[in-house]
Amino acid sequence: MNRNHLALFHAVAQAGGITRGAAAARVSQPAVSKQITELESALGVRLLERLPRGCELTEAGRILADHARRWCAMEQDAVRAIEEYRGLKRGRLALGASQTIGDYLLPPMLAEFHRRFPPIELRLQIANTRHIQQALLEGSIALGFTEGPAQEEELESIAFFQDDLVAIAPAGHPLLKKGRIPVRELCREPFILREEGSGTRAVVEQALRRKGIVIRPLLSLASPEAIKNAVAAGLGVAIVSRLIVSLELQAGSLGVIPLKDLTIHRPLHFQRLRNRSHSPALVKFLEVLRARHPRLAGG
Repeated sequence: MNRNHLALFHAVAQAGGITRGAAAARVSQPAVSKQITELESALGVRLLERLPRGCELTEAGRILADHARRWCAMEQDAVRAIEEYRGLKRGRLALGASQTIGDYLLPPMLAEFHRRFPPIELRLQIANTRHIQQALLEGSIALGFTEGPAQEEELESIAFFQDDLVAIAPAGHPLLKKGRIPVRELCREPFILREEGSGTRAVVEQALRRKGIVIRPLLSLASPEAIKNAVAAGLGVAIVSRLIVSLELQAGSLGVIPLKDLTIHRPLHFQRLRNRSHSPALVKFLEVLRARHPRLAGG
């Protein structure tokens, strides 16, 4: 069915006649009559009874008029929804982040974005780096934040923050009293690491391998909070982001062990699919990100 035919028929049905319908649609009366005739021919039924003074809907015409009214209303709703989407009056922004970034870096940016664009629904998926990158490839999130760059060619990685990793031990641990120690001495202690697939674990293991050390952890845990609690409870030592232990260091429940031969700095990245168009909400979120990290490189 021709969309233009249906729209003109709707105008005629609403106006109660071809002349008034043509005026409402701003189309000439002969053109409207011609297109109504073409619509009747296409459907194989008469839609209007032509009378000496105007016309009226046939039974088939009344059925089609009801559907045309609903179709036109849906079309107007669709146009309105897109206008609201473009104007950030509605929409959804799905993000993903590894645990450290999602817990400690993103909340202020999410709060700022929500303050500026309250109608936009925000969704944040927190998982390890491997899962965040998979979600990007599947299209279930628009932007991902991870400790490491992407290996897949389909993903673009841009560094936005430099993180420092530090060795931690529970308050009162003997290593805290020794000053700067070799990393091999640290690794003789029971060691706690993140789970396989974690960006933090990959960075720690890679740094230790460069020193000829292969670590066999006492525990592998799935969150920074679990690692902090395990270390504070005296189960072992760990190397973690300084971001996650600022409160514990202030409170004195954990301490940093200075290492004389190992420093770990790592860039944190956001990632997105290459050549994927940005929604209006994503464009504005990237503006918030750049405002907080003005040295941010790239798009």
